[in-house]
Amino acid sequence: MTGNRWWHVLFGVTMIFLVAVAAGSEEFGGGHRNAVFICLALLTVAYATIGWRALDDGRFALTFATILVVVSSVTVSFNPTMATIQAIAFPLLWYVLADTRRAIIGNFALALGVGVGYVAGLGLDAETVGRAAAIEGLSLVGSLALGLWFTRTAQRSDERQILIDELTATQDQLARLSRDAGITSERERLAREIHDTVAQSLTGVVMLAQQARRDLDAGDLASIGEGLATLESSARDALIETRTLVAAGAPVELGAGVVAALDRVAARFGHDTGITVEFGSDGFDRAADASAPLSRDAELPRDLEVVLLRCAQEGLTNVRKHSAATDVWLELNRGDHEVRLTIRDNGVGFDPSTPSVGSGLPGMRDRVALAGGVLTISTAPGSGATLTAVLPVLAPEASTPPAPFATQKARV
Repeated sequence: MTGNRWWHVLFGVTMIFLVAVAAGSEEFGGGHRNAVFICLALLTVAYATIGWRALDDGRFALTFATILVVVSSVTVSFNPTMATIQAIAFPLLWYVLADTRRAIIGNFALALGVGVGYVAGLGLDAETVGRAAAIEGLSLVGSLALGLWFTRTAQRSDERQILIDELTATQDQLARLSRDAGITSERERLAREIHDTVAQSLTGVVMLAQQARRDLDAGDLASIGEGLATLESSARDALIETRTLVAAGAPVELGAGVVAALDRVAARFGHDTGITVEFGSDGFDRAADASAPLSRDAELPRDLEVVLLRCAQEGLTNVRKHSAATDVWLELNRGDHEVRLTIRDNGVGFDPSTPSVGSGLPGMRDRVALAGGVLTISTAPGSGATLTAVLPVLAPEASTPPAPFATQKARV
């Protein structure tokens, strides 16, 4: 009832106005005035009992509409000036009779009834009939035009509300899909991180343990002691990487930059495997002190450095596991618009058309692709392999001549 308070106010004001008009009408006084008061009272009682319910409940709509048409017509027959009641009756019929067809029929019935009442109140003559027809015709046309317009507006509003509800539901669904995609993406990221860090470290631990077993069988105690020390160091690194992965999600210690990090990776790889590793970098300026951090102009975005480091780690792991190589060349070259990482070995190579087994190369391709780069592999059986990762990078703010190509060797 609270939601239709404006209807209640409008109906009440109209009834008060009609009572005042009837009370001030001298032409239709006496019994006519009293009949008008009775009709207005009946209409008010009808509205107070079922009319307000009909605004929300269709079960009362037809009953109230019938009462409204009949009582309005009778009221006008006692006092034609009461035709003003149409001001509230027409819109009430449109609102109560929600169905458009019923509302149009109700409007025709009201116009006809009020017209008949108007003629009955003033007398049956051509002038009165013509006036009644003109008044009711204009009133009916105006009511139909406004009613149909309001109905169409309400339908469009309902349609918009349906679209809004569907859009809201779609947004909720997209939000759920986005969360699911985020969860999947995070799982894939964790899988790559575990493969590129913990799994590689554990692979090294396994190989060191195998070497220690061979030394033990051969009775080489000195080598066993050195192997156990390296094994302990590798296990500690794996533990640190695992804890860092759990705590921060990205176990990367770049220190003075990606060049220094790759330098350490190459040295560690050579120490652990006995494979000769040559590492060189080009396009990265350093101060006179080789251990000093890179200059600001040579810095790369951290995400890019992580990708380069992970690619180097995975590439060297593949060399250790599959290539049977004795020499490896690791190069990092930076240009104005790209940075290139190359890993080349003199191992047995492989057939590039053979599907990859495991997640190493596919994971590396995905990581490089996410950074907007391209990963290529050039190899053939018996001719070694060359892995190249090319990543886009913004040009440095200030151009400076590149330092001479630096080459370092790590040999055990």
